[in-house]
Amino acid sequence: MALTTLPISPRSLCFDKDVFMKENFDVDQFVAECRRRVSLETLREDLEVYYKLLRSAMIELINKDYADFVNLSTNLVGMDKAINNLSVPLGQLREEVMTVRTAMDTAVQEIENRLATRAAIRDKKACLQRLMNITHSVEKIEKILDIQDQGQGDGERELTGQLIERVATEFNQLQFYVTQSKGLPLVEKIRPRIAAITTTLQHSLETSFLEGLRTSNRDILRQCLRTYATIDKIKDAEALFRQTIVRPYMEEVLTEAVLTSHPQGLKGLYSRVLDFIPAHCKPLREVTTGLVPSSAQGEVVRGYDFLVNAVWPEVIVGLEKRTPSIFAPGNPSMFHQKYSTSMKFLDAFELECGSQASVKRLRSHPSYNTFMTKWSLPVYYQIRFQEIGGALETSLMSPFNNASDKTLFQLNAPYTLWQCMAKCWAQDIYLSPLCHRFWKLTLQLLSRYGTWVKEIREKEIPKKETEQTGQTSTATTSTTTAIMTYTSTMTTVTTTPASVASTPGPSSQGTTPTSPLVTMTQIVCLVTDSDTIIDKLGEFFSTVIQPRIAAVGVKNTDVLTDALGESKELISQELPGFCGYIVQQIAEHCVVNLKPANDIPRLYRRTNRELPSKASSYVSATVKPLQMFLEEHAVIISSTRRSQWMVSILNVVTERYYSVTDDILTAVKKMEDSLKRLKKLRKGDSGNSSSSGGMSDDDKIRLQLVLDVKQFGEEIQALSVPLDAISTYRQLVDLVESAQTNSAQPQ
Repeated sequence: MALTTLPISPRSLCFDKDVFMKENFDVDQFVAECRRRVSLETLREDLEVYYKLLRSAMIELINKDYADFVNLSTNLVGMDKAINNLSVPLGQLREEVMTVRTAMDTAVQEIENRLATRAAIRDKKACLQRLMNITHSVEKIEKILDIQDQGQGDGERELTGQLIERVATEFNQLQFYVTQSKGLPLVEKIRPRIAAITTTLQHSLETSFLEGLRTSNRDILRQCLRTYATIDKIKDAEALFRQTIVRPYMEEVLTEAVLTSHPQGLKGLYSRVLDFIPAHCKPLREVTTGLVPSSAQGEVVRGYDFLVNAVWPEVIVGLEKRTPSIFAPGNPSMFHQKYSTSMKFLDAFELECGSQASVKRLRSHPSYNTFMTKWSLPVYYQIRFQEIGGALETSLMSPFNNASDKTLFQLNAPYTLWQCMAKCWAQDIYLSPLCHRFWKLTLQLLSRYGTWVKEIREKEIPKKETEQTGQTSTATTSTTTAIMTYTSTMTTVTTTPASVASTPGPSSQGTTPTSPLVTMTQIVCLVTDSDTIIDKLGEFFSTVIQPRIAAVGVKNTDVLTDALGESKELISQELPGFCGYIVQQIAEHCVVNLKPANDIPRLYRRTNRELPSKASSYVSATVKPLQMFLEEHAVIISSTRRSQWMVSILNVVTERYYSVTDDILTAVKKMEDSLKRLKKLRKGDSGNSSSSGGMSDDDKIRLQLVLDVKQFGEEIQALSVPLDAISTYRQLVDLVESAQTNSAQPQ
């Protein structure tokens, strides 16, 4: 649209209408410039106004020239004729182009045919040249080897090392040409001659190689090995050494007769095998490895590994065929000894390899895997599992027998458990490939012991509590109080000895109603032995298990220590039940001696007894059972467990003492009040009889109780227990002192 046809825009617009017609019009730039002058809202309104103007102008233009728009097609007169005039020359041009294209295709095809012919001629020339080279090489080699009459040699000529190497180089080229010309009639015709050359060359090589081995001539060996490498027969050289040198020696050494007759047994047999390496392999190692200083005098021939590819396979074949008894797992002790000796032999053999690359080749060799799989490690573990697990199960049939060694444990079951765990990692039982299995067995042993402890707690403790309930009416209450008191103060665990006869363990068919109950001493020993297990497990893991695990490459032991912690928890969670029972039993023996306290009012009421000056004898008798218990088990109870039990027992006894004292004081108070009321009714009576300076009988009773409570506190302190640890003792003191104080005040 021409600029003259654009409608006239209002002057109020924020932009110039001509800017839209510029060739380099850019919307972003247009909007950015307008924003500098007006807001976007104003710009939008102005654009809408201008849009309406443009639309109106377009409608007016169409209406004005409507006829021209309608007749636009009729105005294009003569266009068809012009198009027809162009079609003829264009057709001629197309035909000419097609003619040229055909000529070009023909020329290209002819060139390609000629190139293919030349390529075929070139291939035939190359093939002919290879055939000529083959014929020439065969004739040349036959001349050197003195082979005549269609491949038949005289067999009398001895070839020198240099001559053999020269023939090998020529033979290598011959092999290359034969491979390139495979299937051609001439090659098939000449193949018998090539086979004769191969046989003669190999025979000469073998003869020279064996001569070099016999005389330890490094130069001959070097030339022979170079020649074998040149004709790509390295494996043949290694096989020849294995067959002629290694096999006769191993057939003589690796026999059951040598195994049984040698003073050192299997170790001696392996020593003789290792002796073969310096005795027969030294020249070859000097020539092929370059690790021996004397090899610096000559070139090192790479690519050979006689130890891995010749010696080792023959050793394994000899062990499998002629000494299969070493792999028998029936006797676990012998199996362990033979396996350990064999692994040491394997380590020594790897050291002889001389390089990491050689060791890697050894470990990837099929015979290496064959040797390792011959050891029936799962069978060995199963035998050890039955042996170790069976020992623990047997001990659980008589768990409360005395331990044979009381250094750490007193009872048979904990002692056997510890011995079984130690066996899992013992030098004469543990094998590193079974590390994960022995770790699992260790956890299984701990779990079995924890289950047995739980069964004892669930079966024996309720049975003893039931028996005790029939004897003492207060047993149930005391038991509950004792267990709750102990559980609230229990923090750690310890160890102890045992005595007394055994009872059937949980691994048997169960405890019959007539079976004897577990004794107090046995329970104490069980708790302290379990404490020892829990305390020693951490040290056992760090000093015994962890080095074994680290040796097999396990560095992160967090999961293992967590599993061990769960095993500890399985045992420790059952001990509060036993400890609560111990506390309850000892506390009941102590509480029985509080009964004489109820006789104090009878001793002083209307008896004119003198003022009390010392504590009653029942006070010392009350703590006597606790003292006897501690003395009896002094050697086995740890200081921590001793403190826990004393505090728990004394708390129970003090609570009971408080109850008895409160009952006495309440009864005295009631009697005193009753007498006072009676006195008021009988004004002439004298009231309570008195003595010793006018102190009443009731005051004497209260004074006696004060003396008894103070003595009780001294008895507690004599046991090295601070009075602050006995929560009820302060209340007991306050009870008797307040009763004494209140009675002294005037009524």
